[in-house]
Amino acid sequence: QVQLVESGGGLVQAGGSLRLSCATSRSIFSIERMGWYRQVPGKQRELIADITNGGITNYADSVKGRFTISRDNAKNTVYLQMNSLKPEDTAVYYCAADLLTIARRYWGQGTQVTVSS
Repeated sequence: QVQLVESGGGLVQAGGSLRLSCATSRSIFSIERMGWYRQVPGKQRELIADITNGGITNYADSVKGRFTISRDNAKNTVYLQMNSLKPEDTAVYYCAADLLTIARRYWGQGTQVTVSS
């Protein structure tokens, strides 16, 4: 079982920045992959960035060069630094933890990000 608590969402103007945090209830070393997803009403949840416990990162084309995923092992926390935000980045952002050995994915509660033009 993994509990995830996200924070850091809010309202920002286009071109601004936000940093999302996702705190985990267990050692981050035991989680093979952590990711950030986002969802807008009427659309599927999409993966925007993930990071393995070996530190390998992956980004969706829509955020590459603007968003950075990172992890603080001592704090068992994963971050998503979002720069140069655009109105189309407006969504609910979710953190997910993948325990690949048991094929389970855990989700956080989501945090709203709204980018005004």
